[in-house]
Amino acid sequence: MKNLSVISSGMITGVGLDNPSTCAAIRTGINNFEETRFIDQAGEWIIGSMVPLYEPWRGRLKLLNFAVASIRECLAPFEQIPENQTALLLCSAENDRPGRLTGIDEELLDEIQSALGLRFHRESRVIRMGRVSGIHAINLASQLLSYSDINYCIIAGVDTLLVAPTLAVLEEKEYLLTSINSDGVIPGEAGAAVLISSKTKMNVRYGETKLSLLGAGTGHEKATVNSEDPLRADGLVAAINGALKDASIDLKDLDFRITDINGKQYYFKEAALALTRILRSHKEEFDIWHPADCIGEVGAAIVPCVLSIILTASRKNYLPGKNILFHCGNDSGERAALVMCPEDHGM
Repeated sequence: MKNLSVISSGMITGVGLDNPSTCAAIRTGINNFEETRFIDQAGEWIIGSMVPLYEPWRGRLKLLNFAVASIRECLAPFEQIPENQTALLLCSAENDRPGRLTGIDEELLDEIQSALGLRFHRESRVIRMGRVSGIHAINLASQLLSYSDINYCIIAGVDTLLVAPTLAVLEEKEYLLTSINSDGVIPGEAGAAVLISSKTKMNVRYGETKLSLLGAGTGHEKATVNSEDPLRADGLVAAINGALKDASIDLKDLDFRITDINGKQYYFKEAALALTRILRSHKEEFDIWHPADCIGEVGAAIVPCVLSIILTASRKNYLPGKNILFHCGNDSGERAALVMCPEDHGM
């Protein structure tokens, strides 16, 4: 994966209905955690991060509006993006996730295009891999941009965990933050989109700072959050090492991390263990950002959300460093990592 750039972004979350307001809230540590209409097994209201929508949309219609709003914001800076040269890669929940909404695959893809009044390239598709979907979408975009008739890719992610069957299973597995379980996640929902191109194919004029995607890696963890096997962070180590190798950089040269860590202690332990296994040089500081503290667990939307956050932070000049590591993982064991930096800095 070489020469990929994030050009623009859009986002809708529980703390903001657009990218600037969401990023401002995250920067200042504001959240929108409040009681939902769902009740836990102890009879108490479940806390969640709900998007304050203008209409009481539910189900697929809610996800459709998330996607349309974020993609429109992503494309707003440009007079025209050639739709027939642009592939839409839509990230969604895993096929086997309890409570996964029906009709959120090709049906949702078609509905998004109809609502936008656009018809994207025939290679547009849905990637059903939950939180790691966005990294696989980036790898796919790298391949698609080698096609002669594709100049841009939109990576969009939409998801909601605020669905009764999903919450019921999460609570049963002691994965959900409730009145009787403090080691759990706050369920959220979000939509986000980023426009990606390669330096050789970018033919729109846009003077803002761009975000270079330098390397990606994947791995698989056997000792998952629900496993009794000893945690060695093998999957995350493999993903990070793969991203570092792809980017031709050492971990010691990175300035900070941003992750999908969502409140479950397992993932903090895994991140710390992976760092001790990879880092061979002393670092005075290696900060870690976890946006879930503000927006909750947003599932398949997390990767475009993170790219939007980093792109905005680079343009507003509040990044704590230029070279950034992002890593994420699914509860079933998939792990993925990404190395990136603002283009006007370079490696």
